[in-house]
Amino acid sequence: MARSNRPSRSSAPKPRSGRVNKWTRPDGGSDEQWLEKARYGVQRLQDAPDGQWHVRRISSVGAAKTYKCPGCGQFIKPGTEHLVAWRADHWSGDDASAAARRHWHPKCWESRSYRY
Repeated sequence: MARSNRPSRSSAPKPRSGRVNKWTRPDGGSDEQWLEKARYGVQRLQDAPDGQWHVRRISSVGAAKTYKCPGCGQFIKPGTEHLVAWRADHWSGDDASAAARRHWHPKCWESRSYRY
């Protein structure tokens, strides 16, 4: 007998409990924390041969200013998705490191040279 690709009529829809979509907050954080992550992206720690870096992806909606990419020297225009990176192991502390953060094109960040 040939098989049918249609589901049987007796099957009921499966419950959707436990599913996570873009509107649910799996971490259970507050609305302000969730909105900040949605607007500014999630910060992650990245290990590289030149040290540890905090990297945050900025969406095209969150990019409101013009920045100069240190990798290629070109300008990152408003509305362009890009990365913000700053050292995690800065010798003068976290405040100085955050003040020295730079905005990069994603391809420039991935292909940067580790030599100084």
